[in-house]
Amino acid sequence: MKFIKNKSGHLNVSEAELLLEYRRTGDLEVLGKLYSGYMPLVYGLCLKYFKDEELSKDAVMQIFEQLIPKLRQHEVSNFKSWLYTLARNYCLMALRASSRHVFVSLENGDMERPEVVHLNIDSTNESQLSAMEKCMETLPTEQRRAIDLFYLQQKCYKEVADITGFDMNKVKSYIQNGKRNLKICMERNDRSE
Repeated sequence: MKFIKNKSGHLNVSEAELLLEYRRTGDLEVLGKLYSGYMPLVYGLCLKYFKDEELSKDAVMQIFEQLIPKLRQHEVSNFKSWLYTLARNYCLMALRASSRHVFVSLENGDMERPEVVHLNIDSTNESQLSAMEKCMETLPTEQRRAIDLFYLQQKCYKEVADITGFDMNKVKSYIQNGKRNLKICMERNDRSE
């Protein structure tokens, strides 16, 4: 595949040094060196979500564009896992945004048909969101707060720790346990319906 060239061993400088250099200078060439080794992984992740090569290629570039400001704002200690989370969130948000668009043909007077004017909201999605909100309320305060910051507000572990004052290990534990408890609660709700 010509789009991505895996340059394993491409770094003579450590990732931490490249991150610091980029934060200090904003040099896109430094960021490019850092990102190029992960492009195949990001592409693979995007392909898993989008199931379309062209969309995935575009996403790899869009994610790079997001890195430009975000890496200068956030202190990242583990670039690979941070990048994975950023890329996954990008894919999920893109899929969510594309599913919101309803395309209506203007031919054959479709705009005049009453069923087009009164779109039905998918009751399954609405009930799942409602169930998730209820399950969030059942979580212990620390877990709920960590889950909200990490998944809904897309903060990294360090930011969650800074905002909450929790120790980094506690943040990871709260997120992991909160995610598990949410899953259990959601499954229980599915069975009871």
